[in-house]
Amino acid sequence: MKIINFFIILFFLILLNSCIGSSTSGVFGSGVSIALDPRTLGTQIDDSIMQKHLQARLALMDKKYLIKISVKVLDGRIFLNGKVNKPEEKLKITKMAWETKGARSVKNNIAIKQKFSLKNSTIDLLITSQLKTALIINKNVKAANFNINTINQKIYIFGIAHDKKEKKEIIQEAKQIVDVKEVVTSILMVSDLSRQKE
Repeated sequence: MKIINFFIILFFLILLNSCIGSSTSGVFGSGVSIALDPRTLGTQIDDSIMQKHLQARLALMDKKYLIKISVKVLDGRIFLNGKVNKPEEKLKITKMAWETKGARSVKNNIAIKQKFSLKNSTIDLLITSQLKTALIINKNVKAANFNINTINQKIYIFGIAHDKKEKKEIIQEAKQIVDVKEVVTSILMVSDLSRQKE
């Protein structure tokens, strides 16, 4: 029965992803152009399969993780974001991520849930919006190659930078935003990728 549930959840995840549109739907999610992605098509496919597989396993463990936990895979490196109620949940999710076939590393930015505050959530949303806008305006940054989340005024940025200058620009933009307490980056360099476009 668990195997059937696993395949049903995996099918729906793939179906939801394909509804967004194949031209702009990659491992980063909607809005990221495959043409801008410096990974090879094979790496993109491998990463996508790993991501969907882990999302399906998390949903089998608890359906709330479909909404609460964000999973991204870049070149076999797994990035986790979101909030959980207990530290034990974070440990279980980390273990599950490491057990994913092909995982090269796991970066766990899952926060332990604190009391909900409308003010904090609004500030987080504002910080994320400001950084996204700044990266779109900045001509030295390919904004589509980066994903941004803010939790408790900490900005989490991950993606692939073409060079050190681009990475530095992103960090500088993030640090200039008012109310930001910390900038946590998981930015890979194109040169770090196991396979690159020719």
